Parts: sequence; C-alpha cells; structure tokens
Amino acid sequence: MNFRKGQSREEPEINLIPFIDVLLVILIFLMVTTTYSRFTELQITLPTADAEKAQEKPNQIEIGIDAQGRYKINNQAVSFLDTATLADDLRRTVSAMNGANGGGQPDPVIIINADRAATHQSVIDVLEAARIAGLAKVTFAAQAANRSR
Repeated sequence: MNFRKGQSREEPEINLIPFIDVLLVILIFLMVTTTYSRFTELQITLPTADAEKAQEKPNQIEIGIDAQGRYKINNQAVSFLDTATLADDLRRTVSAMNGANGGGQPDPVIIINADRAATHQSVIDVLEAARIAGLAKVTFAAQAANRSR
C-alpha cells in the first residue's frame, strides 16, 4: 500500500562527517606518537680511531685449516693423524717459542684460521688438541665483511 501518491521516494545518503571525524582523530594520534618516538631515541656518536695495525705478538700460535682439511701451525705444514699428535705438535711449538724467547712466557694464544669451506670437525679437532696440550686461550680469525654505505 502506497499512501504517498505523487511523492517520490528519497534516496538514502551516506553521512561522511562522522567518518572524517574518526580519521582526524587517528591522524592526530599518529602525529603525537611519532613525536614521542623521536624524543626517546638515543643519540650516540661513536668514537673513531686512526691507529696503525697492531704488532704481531710473539706468544701467538696461528693454526691454519684449509678446505681439504690440511693443517699448518705457524705456516709449517703438519700431518694430522689424530688430536693427540696435533697436541704434541702444539706442545713442541710452545716449547720452541719459550726456548727462543728465553722461557717464562705466558701461555700463547691459539688463533684458528679456518677456511669457510673447512669441516666443523677439523675445527673441533684443533680445539680438542689445544685442550689436551693445556692451552686454554683460543680465538678465531675472521675477515671483515665489505659493507658499502
């Protein structure tokens, strides 16, 4: 039943004013929070150093491991049979260093230079040989990555 003859039906319209109000509140909230995050940052200026390369220390033992599993102690090739023989080679190197330096030197630092394709087991063998030889100071050498900024 149509009681309103002659009148056309009104088209529904969307009221955008509440939508705009909500968007303005969100915009204000985002503006306020971004200013707070700027104040909470730490401003750190890192120090710089222009130093020369450090001199080689005489009480260092460099152990090289290549990708095929061959070992070198202070650039002298050694044959690897097991960790006990490698430990004996390390002891001989330490005694030779102490004899050349007059003895009484502190325990040398073992620097492991392993190829990135070397097996994990070969590095563990060097760590085990250092433990057997009684050498507790062990470190690893790495090449600095080239990063362009």
